[in-house]
Amino acid sequence: MAGFDLFALRDVFADQGVMICFNGPFSHSVIEELGIAVRKYLESADAPTSRVADVFAVFVEQAQNLKNYTSRETLGREDGGSHRSGTLVIAREGERYVVSSGNMVRSEDIGRVVDRLKALDGLDKAALKVAYKERLHGSAQEENGAGLGFIDMARRAAEPLRFSVRELTGDLVFFSISVLI
Repeated sequence: MAGFDLFALRDVFADQGVMICFNGPFSHSVIEELGIAVRKYLESADAPTSRVADVFAVFVEQAQNLKNYTSRETLGREDGGSHRSGTLVIAREGERYVVSSGNMVRSEDIGRVVDRLKALDGLDKAALKVAYKERLHGSAQEENGAGLGFIDMARRAAEPLRFSVRELTGDLVFFSISVLI
């Protein structure tokens, strides 16, 4: 780490509006401690209460997804162990907040995730509310509909969810998702 330039990283964070960033393995205790920090940070920034609640809810959903996906034994080992960690960032974009996360996902699993996200694209708030209620009450099958967490994030978002898949070597891809609130 002798060549690590923390000042340059600080500049990148400032340029990107990054307020909070965590990179590493996610556990229940990490999520809990980060959640406390996120809530306090947003409240001290005098953000509207509804926006604080939305940012916090999306943070928790993404952190839980990272915890669940990075702890799976099915992930490959060829990436030197980075499959066991995820990255979560909260940034400012003008008057809005962006909550983003990324992690390794098995190539064979990413199609289902992308299909779920594409199913939400173009739905208005009323349709998202209906989809959420249907999924919550079990009338929509998990395989065919979007997961409850994705629907909840889409309902809270100011714009459609942004996501990307970066192909890597082996059987892993890097999946990232961003929610503008």
